[in-house]
Amino acid sequence: MTTTQALFLRPVRAAAALALSAFCTAAIAHSFSVGEIAIGHPFATPSIAGTANGAAYLKSLENTGTAPDRLVHASTPAAARVEVHTMSVDAQGVMRMREIDGIALAPKAKLEMRPGTGMHLMLVGLKAPLKEGTSFSMTLQFERAGTVEVTVVVQAPKAEGAAASAPMHMH
Repeated sequence: MTTTQALFLRPVRAAAALALSAFCTAAIAHSFSVGEIAIGHPFATPSIAGTANGAAYLKSLENTGTAPDRLVHASTPAAARVEVHTMSVDAQGVMRMREIDGIALAPKAKLEMRPGTGMHLMLVGLKAPLKEGTSFSMTLQFERAGTVEVTVVVQAPKAEGAAASAPMHMH
């Protein structure tokens, strides 16, 4: 290959790489819907070595309809069970986590799950460690809208997650 050919192909290769990276980014940001419920970008954080639990999140969960609905159950072949958890920080700065019986979604309501804040789906009894770049299926069951299977992508938390939220002391 001559120098002229190489210089000509450089922008072509750069454009191809850019197009491929845009495609990969689009493939990672994924969404699902069931009835009037829109689910944006289900993801989980890589599990911590030596632990049997993990956490999954929904970047967005939106009720686009005019009637209330609730996420009442979740399951995945990747774990023995899935529990809906909420987190809060008490007056002493201690983070508390507790299981709740579902997530209520008022009409036209939208919520976001992020690491280190609010709600998450606790994956109890992982069958294998959650490794970045992998994915697994999860079934979400809503009171009115019904059931939908989503793909959960395992990715490291972004800076907007736990690191950017108020400092927390875990005891």
